[in-house]
Parts: sequence; structure tokens; C-alpha cells
Amino acid sequence: MEGTAQSSIPLGDVLNSRRRRTFVGRRVERELVRAGLESADPQLSVLFLHGPGGIGKTTLLDEFAEIAAETGASVVRLDGRDIPPSPSAVLAALGEAVDVPDTGAIARAGERLCILIDTYEVLTPIDEWVRTQLLPRLPATALTVIAARTPPSCEWRSDAAWSELLRVVSLRNLTPQESREFLRAVAVPPPLHERICRATHGHPLALALLADVASRGGEVSADPLTPDLMAELMQRFIAVVPSPAHRRALEVCALARVTSEALLRDALGLEDAHAMFVWLRQLSFVDAGPEGLAPHDMARDVIDADLRWRDLDAYTDVFHRVCRHIRRSLLSCTGREQQRVIFDLKFVFRNLPGILSPVEWESWGRHYPEPASPADRETIVEFTRLHEGAEAAAIAAAWYECQPDGFYIVRRPDGAPRGFFGLIDLSLASAEDLASDPGAAAAWKFACGHSPPRTGETVTQTRFVVDLDTYQDPSPTMNAIPIITMQRYLCTPSLSWDFLTLAEPDRWNEYFAVADLPRAEGADFEVGVRRYGLFAHDFRRVPVDAWLERVTERALSESPSAPPRPTPDLLVLSQPEFEQAVRQALHDWHRPDLLRRNPLMRTRVVCDRSDGEPGVAELDSVLRDAVDSLADNPRDDRLLHAVDRTYLRPAGTQEAAARVLGVPFSTYRRHLTQGVARIVSWLWDRDVYGYPQ
Repeated sequence: MEGTAQSSIPLGDVLNSRRRRTFVGRRVERELVRAGLESADPQLSVLFLHGPGGIGKTTLLDEFAEIAAETGASVVRLDGRDIPPSPSAVLAALGEAVDVPDTGAIARAGERLCILIDTYEVLTPIDEWVRTQLLPRLPATALTVIAARTPPSCEWRSDAAWSELLRVVSLRNLTPQESREFLRAVAVPPPLHERICRATHGHPLALALLADVASRGGEVSADPLTPDLMAELMQRFIAVVPSPAHRRALEVCALARVTSEALLRDALGLEDAHAMFVWLRQLSFVDAGPEGLAPHDMARDVIDADLRWRDLDAYTDVFHRVCRHIRRSLLSCTGREQQRVIFDLKFVFRNLPGILSPVEWESWGRHYPEPASPADRETIVEFTRLHEGAEAAAIAAAWYECQPDGFYIVRRPDGAPRGFFGLIDLSLASAEDLASDPGAAAAWKFACGHSPPRTGETVTQTRFVVDLDTYQDPSPTMNAIPIITMQRYLCTPSLSWDFLTLAEPDRWNEYFAVADLPRAEGADFEVGVRRYGLFAHDFRRVPVDAWLERVTERALSESPSAPPRPTPDLLVLSQPEFEQAVRQALHDWHRPDLLRRNPLMRTRVVCDRSDGEPGVAELDSVLRDAVDSLADNPRDDRLLHAVDRTYLRPAGTQEAAARVLGVPFSTYRRHLTQGVARIVSWLWDRDVYGYPQ
């Protein structure tokens, strides 16, 4: 009998029961919904949840649906992915569950209604209509829960009528305790719990994926950003592709740095690509900017890797189509616009080949080189002296005097020099110039010994490459070199040889061989304590167009099958983990190596302060601002002094700090505890709500 009774239960009920058994956390949100539905005089009409993909918004809506059913409310589920962003489409979807007259109130009188709207970010084009026209038509007892990746628009908060009826909640990661509860619920072996908790920081989807790996006997990596895991995460973000043409459009968008309608039209062979462009723009992981569309980095890498693994021929075809469009654009522009297009062309190669590339992709396209001015001469000399020594600095100064137009500066966002490089024209140099520089002499000797330049032909050399922070490791300065050199290739009609000079040349042999700038054998030279090598190409033998084709074919043939390592997304730490991270950051304030590994480095409160990938400097700045906030109230001076002598200017021990401040140790401890609590609160508010505008 027991088996018969069990077999009569619908499968959906079984699945719902199992989901609820493994659901953990979100106690405050669940209590809000239950109270709102059970109260005879509800004080909450709209609960607006927001958080990044994978944070558990849809799962929480499932839980709300169960709570609503338990209270006897009618549940209506809407999903922005399934509804065109138009009032008529929303009303039609709503009308499938409740009465929706042409005018007047929605739903029957006395009916308790719970409307759950998922993926609301897709419906933002009609956000004003939802706020001002749809919701006011609902019964006063109705509760609407909206889930989106982004916070509500400022109009929600600025509308005084909504102030007491709206609750906005930023969903955070699960706490360590909740994470362990989940792992126990899904029967993950206890020895793996701490490792998984550390790896995921309580990210619900990451927890579920790693739990699945563990349950199948797979290896549980301590790194949550392994390619396979991130690919699984991103698959949840990607909407259903309606046709092969849409999938191809998505693949084009993943390859190109930015996608315009013109690029889609060329790459897809369409007469009109507007509809496809609009479709891409509506995807939740595709951002629209001034130059066109660009997918989220993780989505981009997953789509790119999936196509290469699944259909290399199709990948090659898309690659060529995108490159051809960009190369045609190169011929119709000049100056800064041409530099931008070269950035776009180089970007297509970002995952090819599978060897080290001298590119810092995180800052790619964000720094443009500019011609050096006479005021930059001392910077050029000093940067060279710092990284290459006094002898090299004297050579750089001499070349600047002879050919100042060949030197370029790469600047930081505040205008300060970040690095420089010097491009010299050897065919204009005198015999004395060549003789005074072992690097230029080695390049000229190699060119004359292998295929001498003829009268009127040009021989060029990228002679100096110096980034102040990284020297010749990947950096914005290294990024700028192929931009200027490509312009030189396109704008020098009689170009013969071109040379690139790099220190520690052995590490670049493979990369530049694929790039058809092979090592100039026998042309190594030394200046001071450094050894340099030359990489060379003769453009008379392989002109620019043919060279680009050759580089493309070689890069594709060497393409690795393994997916690239995705860029980590923002961490949305639970409040206990956030507080622990802040306290650890304060403790490690003077240890940059430890700060670099602090989870705060990937949180909103730090990332919002950086135009690119944040560094320790951004975290240091955020901590200082939080401490400075204690100075806003004179009554908090004692708290500020305690924090200052403990973390900013540590006195050695807490007992010593108390003596320096001239207060009893118990008083010092009380002030320090209160000060740290204020700092945590200040940072938490900005991580949840962002910085005040």
C-alpha cells in the first residue's frame, strides 16, 4: 500500500519537495513574503530583489511560490525571458492566470494575489509603465516580487508614494553556515565542506555545481574559477538561442571586441542585420556601449571556447569573416580611429595561439599612445635608467635628440606617464648614430647581411620598450606597440625590414614565430647588464595583407582546444564573510601580497572604484575612505585614533597603542571595537547600495 500511495504522487510534487529540502538561507526574505501575504493590512506591496546571475533569484522565487500557496494566495509567475518588453505582452501573460479587464482593477475582488516576476532586467524598457500603470491596478492586498540583476531605477526610490510600500533587497552569497547546511542536505562528504565553502564564497550556483561534482566522485577544485566550472555557470546565463542564425550572431559577438550592425551584416551575409542586432542587445549578458555591443567576459569566453571545440571549421569561418570586416575598416580611417580599429583586429586573436602573449587583455583598448613632447624627454631617460641602466638611458637620450617623432608615451588615467616606447628609422640614421648603439647596429647589420635594403626603402626598429610598473611584461605599454607598428606598416609605402627589440628574448620565440616576426639569429646584443634579442620581418617578401593572412592561418592552426580561463565575476559576500574580509584587510593593511588575495578585491565596494581590474591601490583607497568617515563626526575622534594607531600607524601591540593614546587598555579596546564596526558598516552600505552619486 505504501508503494502504491507513493506512486500516485505527481513527479512535480516530488521535485518540489526535494528542492525545498535542499533550500537554505534567505530567512529574512522568506519572512517578509510570508508576513506580507498573511497580514490583514499589508505594509509591503513590492519586494525588489537584485543580484548577479547565479545568486539564486529564480530558486528564491520558487520558494516564494510555495509560501504563497501555503497562505492560500493565487500565484502568477512571469519571466522576462519569455515575454516581449511591451505592456500588451505582459498583460496577455498576466491574463492567462487572472482577470485582466481593459481598464480598472486586475484580479477578482477579495482575491489574494502574489505576482513573481523573474529576469526583470529584460523588461526595463517598460519599467515606468510597470511602476506607474500596471502595479497600481493590482489589489491593495497583492504582493509583487521582482527579481533582476540590477537594482531598481532611481524613479522607484524617488517616488514618495512607493517609499513605504517598496522594499529593495540586494541578494548576497550564502553565509558559511548556510553553505555547510546546503552541502549536508545534498549529502556531500563532510571533509569536502570547508574546501567547497572557501572556493565558492557561498555563491549558490557554484555550490550546487561543485556539490554535483563531488557526488559523482569528481575532483573538487579549490579554485572556483576553473574553466569547466565557469563554463557551467555561464551556460545558466545564456538565453535559449532561437535559430542557427542567432547562434552565429552570438558567436560573432563573442569574437569581436564590439559588434555593430555593419559587422553583423558582413559576417552573417545579411542585407539587413537590424533585427539580429536588436536581439543581441536584449540579451542579459550583452552590454550596449557607444561603439556597439559587447558580451560579458565570461559569456564571451564560454561561447568562443564552445564553438572552437564543437566546430573548428565554423570557428575558422567566423574568425575570417570578422577579421575581413575589420581589415576593410582599416583602409578607410586614419589617426586615433585607425588605432581603435587596430585594437579591434588584435582583440580577435586574444585566445590564439595557446602560448604566452605580450598582451594585458584586461586593459586592452583603454590606453592610447600619444607622441612624446619635449617635456617627456626626462621621463624617457629616467624610465630607461631605472629598468636598463645608465648606458641604455644615454642611448635613449641620443635617439630622442635625433628622432623625437619616433617616441610615444602611454599615460595613466590621471595623465602621468605609465611607459614609453621608441621607434627609430634606421635608414635615416647616420653611420655615427648606428655605431653608438649596439642595438641599432645589430639590426642594420642583420638587414644588410640577409636582404639589403635598396635605395629609398625604409628599415625600422622598435628600439625601446619600457613600462614603469612591469618593464616588458604584459602592460598597457606593451599593448600600445602593435597599434603604432601596424600604423607604420600601413603608412610606410617602401617599408623593407622591421625589427622589434626585447630583453630576455628567449621567452618570446614561439609567440613571434607564429606572428611571422621570427628571431633574428645571431643578432643578440648587450647593453649594460641586459641581453637583448631582435625579432624581424621583411615586408618586401611578405607584404602587409599577405602577412595578416599568414598570421591568421598560423594562429588558427595553433589554436588550443582547451577553453580560456574566464574572468572572475564580482563577489557578493554574505554579511559575516564581508565583515571577516574587512577585518582581515585591516590586519593585513601593510602587506600588499596578502591584500591582493583578500576577497574584498572582487567586491563591488572595491571594483566600483576602478576603471579596470582593481589593484591593491584601490583597496587601500577604499579602506582609507572608510577610516576617514570616522572624522565626519567629532564625537568619533576617539574611535578614529584607536583605528589609526592599530592599523594605519600601528604601535606594535594593542597595549602599546593604548599607552600611545594615553587611555586604559579596556577603553582603547572599546573604542577600537566601535571604530571597526563603523568601518564595516560604511563599507557594507557601499557594497550593497553603491557609492552616493
